[in-house]
Amino acid sequence: MTEISAQLVRELRDKTNAGMMDCKKALQESSGDLDKAIEYLRKKGLKDISKRATKDAREGTVHTYLHTGGRVGVMLELNCETDFVARNAEFTELANAVAMHVAWAKPRFLDRESVPANVIAKESEIFRSQLKPEQEKMADKIVTGRLEKFFTENCLVEQLDARDPQGKRTIGSMLNEHSAKVGEKVVLRRFIRFELGEELEATTGEKSSAQ
Repeated sequence: MTEISAQLVRELRDKTNAGMMDCKKALQESSGDLDKAIEYLRKKGLKDISKRATKDAREGTVHTYLHTGGRVGVMLELNCETDFVARNAEFTELANAVAMHVAWAKPRFLDRESVPANVIAKESEIFRSQLKPEQEKMADKIVTGRLEKFFTENCLVEQLDARDPQGKRTIGSMLNEHSAKVGEKVVLRRFIRFELGEELEATTGEKSSAQ
């Protein structure tokens, strides 16, 4: 087995925020290759996300963001498991990226679980009223499909990240990727968006990176 120096372990930890033992194992599995060790940790992190669903994420940050000369403001709470991860610059960058997205995309809800039942009922009613006579036989399927679109357009974690050049990554996926990288549960717990002159709508709930 390749001998791994403490300095190399610390370097990998600084780059990934992963635990010391996880970094050492990754380097051993990668024969001391730093880039391969980082890839190893990311793959392992993605595989182990579901195992972290029951972990307690009480550290983190309450992040604020102001946009367009102070006319739009966002405040959100992003949580993780340890203070070490919470204090890392990349965690702050993640919080800011999500806040900027909220400012731009105007999500109404955190996730589909936080959408009130009366809102879903009202949207379903509207969708049904828009059906043509020949669509009645497929009414339930069509309404379900339109509700899915409603969720992806209005729920923060299901919205597409505008910065993704391929247009496939959602905000939820972005949380998962960071969770895999740091080896901790990452939770977007709540957010609120303010816009000068408009009615305010607070959105609360919890969205974990572990499903």
